[in-house]
Amino acid sequence: MFIKVFTTGGTIDKVYFDKLSEFQIGDPQIAEILAPVHPAFEWAVEAVLRKDSLDLTAEDRALLRERIAADPAERVLVTHGTDTMRETARALAGIAGKTVVITGALAPARFKDSDAVFNVGFALACVQTLPAGVYLAMNGAVFDPFRVRKNRAQNTFEAEPVDGGR
Repeated sequence: MFIKVFTTGGTIDKVYFDKLSEFQIGDPQIAEILAPVHPAFEWAVEAVLRKDSLDLTAEDRALLRERIAADPAERVLVTHGTDTMRETARALAGIAGKTVVITGALAPARFKDSDAVFNVGFALACVQTLPAGVYLAMNGAVFDPFRVRKNRAQNTFEAEPVDGGR
Protein backbone atom coordinates (compact mmCIF):
# COMPACT_ATOMS: atom_id res chain seq x y z
CA MET A 1 0.00 0.00 0.00
CA PHE A 2 1.11 3.56 -0.74
CA ILE A 3 0.17 6.57 1.39
CA LYS A 4 0.80 10.15 0.31
CA VAL A 5 1.28 12.65 3.13
CA PHE A 6 0.52 16.31 2.52
CA THR A 7 1.71 18.75 5.18
CA THR A 8 0.27 22.18 5.85
CA GLY A 9 2.16 23.26 8.98
CA GLY A 10 0.30 23.73 12.23
CA THR A 11 1.35 22.87 15.75
CA ILE A 12 2.75 19.47 14.77
CA ASP A 13 5.57 21.27 12.88
CA LYS A 14 6.06 24.27 15.19
CA VAL A 15 9.44 25.27 16.61
CA TYR A 16 9.76 27.41 19.73
CA PHE A 17 13.18 28.87 20.39
CA ASP A 18 12.59 29.75 24.04
CA LYS A 19 9.66 30.30 26.42
CA LEU A 20 9.23 33.94 25.44
CA SER A 21 9.69 33.69 21.70
CA GLU A 22 7.19 33.48 18.92
CA PHE A 23 6.98 30.16 17.12
CA GLN A 24 7.93 29.37 13.56
CA ILE A 25 6.61 26.56 11.42
CA GLY A 26 9.59 24.31 10.87
CA ASP A 27 10.24 21.45 8.49
CA PRO A 28 7.52 18.80 8.33
CA GLN A 29 8.00 16.34 11.20
CA ILE A 30 6.26 13.39 9.57
CA ALA A 31 9.51 11.82 8.31
CA GLU A 32 11.02 12.00 11.80
CA ILE A 33 7.90 10.31 13.17
CA LEU A 34 7.75 7.55 10.54
CA ALA A 35 11.38 6.70 9.76
CA PRO A 36 12.27 5.04 13.10
CA VAL A 37 9.22 2.73 13.08
CA HIS A 38 9.84 1.29 9.60
CA PRO A 39 6.20 1.30 8.45
CA ALA A 40 4.96 -1.68 6.44
CA PHE A 41 3.76 0.58 3.62
CA GLU A 42 5.36 2.93 1.13
CA TRP A 43 4.95 6.64 1.69
CA ALA A 44 5.97 10.02 0.35
CA VAL A 45 5.64 13.54 1.72
CA GLU A 46 4.68 16.75 -0.05
CA ALA A 47 4.88 19.99 1.91
CA VAL A 48 2.10 22.16 0.53
CA LEU A 49 2.03 24.94 3.14
CA ARG A 50 3.88 26.04 6.27
CA LYS A 51 1.21 27.96 8.14
CA ASP A 52 -0.60 28.05 11.43
CA SER A 53 -4.09 26.80 10.62
CA LEU A 54 -5.59 30.11 11.82
CA ASP A 55 -3.73 31.75 8.92
CA LEU A 56 -5.03 29.40 6.21
CA THR A 57 -7.16 31.03 3.53
CA ALA A 58 -9.76 29.73 1.10
CA GLU A 59 -7.04 29.90 -1.56
CA ASP A 60 -4.74 27.73 0.58
CA ARG A 61 -7.50 25.15 0.99
CA ALA A 62 -8.19 25.23 -2.75
CA LEU A 63 -4.48 24.62 -3.42
CA LEU A 64 -4.44 21.65 -1.04
CA ARG A 65 -7.58 20.23 -2.66
CA GLU A 66 -6.03 20.65 -6.12
CA ARG A 67 -2.81 18.87 -5.08
CA ILE A 68 -4.68 15.96 -3.48
CA ALA A 69 -7.10 15.57 -6.40
CA ALA A 70 -4.24 15.61 -8.93
CA ASP A 71 -2.12 13.07 -7.05
CA PRO A 72 -2.56 9.41 -8.08
CA ALA A 73 -2.50 8.20 -4.45
CA GLU A 74 -5.83 6.83 -3.24
CA ARG A 75 -4.79 6.95 0.45
CA VAL A 76 -3.92 10.42 1.75
CA LEU A 77 -2.86 11.71 5.15
CA VAL A 78 -2.88 15.47 5.79
CA THR A 79 -1.05 16.96 8.77
CA HIS A 80 -2.73 20.18 9.82
CA GLY A 81 -3.16 22.64 12.66
CA THR A 82 -6.04 21.75 14.95
CA ASP A 83 -7.82 25.10 15.06
CA THR A 84 -9.24 24.93 11.53
CA MET A 85 -8.78 21.32 10.45
CA ARG A 86 -12.52 20.77 10.22
CA GLU A 87 -12.85 23.70 7.81
CA THR A 88 -10.12 22.22 5.63
CA ALA A 89 -11.71 18.77 5.82
CA ARG A 90 -15.00 20.26 4.70
CA ALA A 91 -13.22 21.97 1.78
CA LEU A 92 -11.77 18.59 0.75
CA ALA A 93 -15.08 16.72 0.88
CA GLY A 94 -16.15 15.12 -2.37
CA ILE A 95 -12.75 14.29 -3.86
CA ALA A 96 -13.69 11.11 -5.69
CA GLY A 97 -11.92 7.81 -5.10
CA LYS A 98 -9.71 8.90 -2.20
CA THR A 99 -9.57 8.24 1.50
CA VAL A 100 -8.31 11.44 3.12
CA VAL A 101 -7.54 11.55 6.84
CA ILE A 102 -6.54 14.79 8.54
CA THR A 103 -4.66 14.82 11.82
CA GLY A 104 -2.54 17.16 13.87
CA ALA A 105 -1.21 17.71 17.35
CA LEU A 106 -2.04 19.87 20.32
CA ALA A 107 1.68 20.10 21.16
CA PRO A 108 4.59 20.26 18.68
CA ALA A 109 6.05 16.90 17.60
CA ARG A 110 9.41 18.07 18.91
CA PHE A 111 8.03 18.18 22.48
CA LYS A 112 8.55 15.13 24.66
CA ASP A 113 4.91 14.91 25.73
CA SER A 114 3.38 15.65 22.34
CA ASP A 115 0.33 13.77 21.10
CA ALA A 116 1.77 13.93 17.55
CA VAL A 117 3.14 10.39 17.33
CA PHE A 118 -0.07 8.86 18.69
CA ASN A 119 -2.29 10.92 16.39
CA VAL A 120 -0.18 10.22 13.30
CA GLY A 121 -0.08 6.47 14.03
CA PHE A 122 -3.81 6.34 14.58
CA ALA A 123 -4.49 8.40 11.44
CA LEU A 124 -2.28 6.09 9.38
CA ALA A 125 -4.28 3.08 10.55
CA CYS A 126 -7.47 4.94 9.66
CA VAL A 127 -6.32 5.93 6.18
CA GLN A 128 -5.55 2.27 5.42
CA THR A 129 -8.90 0.91 6.59
CA LEU A 130 -11.61 3.53 6.04
CA PRO A 131 -13.62 3.76 2.81
CA ALA A 132 -13.26 6.70 0.45
CA GLY A 133 -14.18 10.00 2.08
CA VAL A 134 -12.71 12.69 4.30
CA TYR A 135 -12.18 12.16 8.04
CA LEU A 136 -10.56 13.78 11.05
CA ALA A 137 -8.51 11.50 13.31
CA MET A 138 -7.72 12.99 16.71
CA ASN A 139 -7.56 11.74 20.29
CA GLY A 140 -7.97 8.11 19.19
CA ALA A 141 -11.30 8.74 17.46
CA VAL A 142 -12.48 9.22 13.89
CA PHE A 143 -14.78 12.15 13.18
CA ASP A 144 -17.06 13.26 10.37
CA PRO A 145 -15.82 16.76 9.50
CA PHE A 146 -19.41 17.98 9.36
CA ARG A 147 -20.14 16.76 12.90
CA VAL A 148 -17.07 17.60 14.95
CA ARG A 149 -15.81 20.44 17.08
CA LYS A 150 -12.65 21.23 18.99
CA ASN A 151 -13.31 21.50 22.70
CA ARG A 152 -10.74 24.13 23.65
CA ALA A 153 -11.40 23.80 27.39
CA GLN A 154 -10.66 20.04 27.32
CA ASN A 155 -8.07 20.25 24.52
CA THR A 156 -9.83 17.45 22.66
CA PHE A 157 -12.09 16.87 19.70
CA GLU A 158 -15.65 15.65 20.11
CA ALA A 159 -18.59 14.73 17.95
CA GLU A 160 -21.28 17.37 17.73
CA PRO A 161 -24.72 16.15 18.78
CA VAL A 162 -26.96 15.23 15.86
CA ASP A 163 -29.75 17.50 17.13
CA GLY A 164 -27.44 20.45 17.77
CA GLY A 165 -27.31 19.74 21.50
CA ARG A 166 -30.97 20.49 22.26
